[in-house]
Parts: sequence; C-alpha cells; structure tokens
Amino acid sequence: MANIKTLTPEAGRIDAAGLRAYDADRLARCAVDRAEPWWRRTACAEALTGRVPQARLGALLACVRDTGDTGTVRKALLGVLSDRAELLPWLRHEDRRREEAYGMPEAVLRARGALGDLTAAAELATLAFSHWWTRRAVGDAGLDALVERYGAEAVLAELAGGRPEDRATAVRLRDRAGGDVIDALADPDPAVAHLAQSLLTCPDRVRAYLAGAPTPDAALWAAYALHRLTGDAAQTRAVYESLGRPRVEVEGLDEELRRAIVHEYGPECEKQSDPRWRIEALCTESPLPPDEERQLADEERRLARATAALTAAGLMPRPPLSCGEAHRQGGGTYHVIGYGEGGRSEVLISTLGPFAGNYEDDPAARAALEAAGFRWIDGATGAVRVTGLGVYYFGAREPLDVSTLLFYWQD
Repeated sequence: MANIKTLTPEAGRIDAAGLRAYDADRLARCAVDRAEPWWRRTACAEALTGRVPQARLGALLACVRDTGDTGTVRKALLGVLSDRAELLPWLRHEDRRREEAYGMPEAVLRARGALGDLTAAAELATLAFSHWWTRRAVGDAGLDALVERYGAEAVLAELAGGRPEDRATAVRLRDRAGGDVIDALADPDPAVAHLAQSLLTCPDRVRAYLAGAPTPDAALWAAYALHRLTGDAAQTRAVYESLGRPRVEVEGLDEELRRAIVHEYGPECEKQSDPRWRIEALCTESPLPPDEERQLADEERRLARATAALTAAGLMPRPPLSCGEAHRQGGGTYHVIGYGEGGRSEVLISTLGPFAGNYEDDPAARAALEAAGFRWIDGATGAVRVTGLGVYYFGAREPLDVSTLLFYWQD
C-alpha cells in the first residue's frame, strides 16, 4: 500500500498525483516535520492545495511564520494558505522585508495581493516590471487579484508615484480593458515604451500614429512595432532615413566594432535599451553572411588562419575550442586557442569578425595574429562601454564593454 515515502522515494521522483489523493492529515504532519527532507516536505505541502485539514491549520501557519525553518517549505505552505486572512498582519509586518529565503519575499507579496492588501500594489508593480519572468508572474498575479477585488482605478490610485513600473502597470491594465496604449510609445522610459509596442496589434493604427509621432523616440518605437507586425523592412528604413539615421554615439567605438556588436546584440537587447540600437540593427547591413552555414564556414577559416599564424610564430597552438567547450558548459561568441608550453596561454578568436585578444596582451601572439589579418583588441579598446545597449550577462542586464561583447560567454 502506498505511503508518503513510497510516493516520494527521493528528490526528483515525486508522485504528485498520488500525493494529491493521499490522506491530507498525514501530508500536513509530514510538511511540518523537520526530521523529513525539505523536498519531501515541500511535495506534501503542495499536495495540500485546496484541502488543508482544519486540525493541522495551526501547525501549518506556525511553520509559515517560522523564519528558522526551510524557506522552500515555508514558501510552498504560504501558497497553500494564501487565503487565510489571519496571516495578513504577519505578512504586512516590516520584518517580512528582511526575509532571506529564496523566493519568500515574492511569495509574501503574492499572498498579500491574494488577501486584498492594496498597500502591496506598489511592490507588486515593481515585481511585474522585473526582467525575470518568475517575478513578473508573481507581480501580475498579485495585481490581478487586487484588480479583481477593487477594480483597476483603485489599484492605479495606489500607483500614483510616477515610477516607470507604475506607468507600465497602467499600460497593461488599459490594454487588458481593451483600451489604446499607443500613446505610451512616447514614455521617457524605454522599458515602458517597449511594453507598449509589444501590445500593439493593428498596423494601420501604428501607421497613423507614426505620421504624427510626438518625439523621435516615439517614432522609432512605432517603426519597430510596425516592423514586428508587418516585416516591412523598407518602411522601417524609410523612417530611419527620415529621422536622419539616429543612433547612440559611443566614444571610442569605431564602425567595424559597432557593426559587429549592433547586429549580434541589437535585435534581442534588453527592454531598457535605447530604441536606436534596435532600429540600427534592422536598417543596416550585417558584417556576417546571411546564412548560418556560411557563417560557420567563415569561422572555420578564421580559426585555421589563426592556428597557422601561431604555428608559424613558433607558439605551438592547440586545436581551437569553442568557449562552451573550454568552460565545459554554456556558449558564446568566441573560440579559445591554447598555445605555448602545455597550452597554458590562451588567445581568444571572436565569432563576430576578425577580432582577437587575450588577457595577457601577449606581444608575440598579437604580432602573429595581426600579421594574419586579425584585429587585436587591446585593453583600451576592450574597455569601451557600449552605452544604451542592455545585454544579459550572469544575471545583470546592463551595458557591457567591447571586450565582453566580442568575447562573450554565458553558462
């Protein structure tokens, strides 16, 4: 006969359906039992959704409130108990701001939203504006619960501080109500304008707005939205030309580097990026071949040329490795060629063009590769920060320097 241990024999092997059909009282006892592993307790807690035994309610609530207990279990129980009004004073207490367990601050805010706490609206709006989809989902769910209970106007009244996240929430709520959000293309915050353009669905409406766009940035966002909706590159280029080919000027970033970077990162840059990067990527020619097969062939030729140059210089190169192979995980925009005794020195060869460099700025490797037609990225050039272009990098989404962009690796 099944029991909790047979239904949860080890982490990663959980019979969720079996737990949902299992005795709720026994699940509740397991959920609060610190002698059990956290993953079993969490599974039992989640299986209590919609059927919390009244006799165990006090113990379950005490576990949620116990900051010394495992955060994953507490978070799961809070999700199950988020309809319990007696939790609200605890949820609103200032000590909740010091919760350190992973995901617990977000779970607290979601529960406050579910319980109708309008004072949580501002923090929920901040979550809904996050780059992380898990946080956005929590923020949206909490705000939706408040809107369902009080109406959109009451929620927006709590968000009158003029923050970008407040305006983004107003845009989302207006769109959900069937309203027109195209005026938000002129919002001074690029992330709000980016949200607005992502919600537009009518090309004719965008064209009409574009004809009288109030600011150059609004015109760029309209052109970007129109390109997304129609794929009409000629129209996008016409707007680009009419505005004088606007772009973000970066001191120290020459045209060769700029083209390589804008076409690699402009199309998928982060939401807070300046729209000029996106439009420049759409309206200028990429330095790379249009198809992947030819790009890979070019990379192979560059690597062969680099290897031959290092060999001719007596530097004893090893076979090239992609950055993912070199790090044994992930991927990016360069290959690594080890050289010298034992291959302890390394040179990096970018996939974005004929760019090379290394951390030591080795003059022998530099001379060999420059003679073979590569451009060596020295410290000064590599340190140029490409402003206005947000790129994801190990959890951050800020502008990066040239060296990181040309020789990018992400696990």
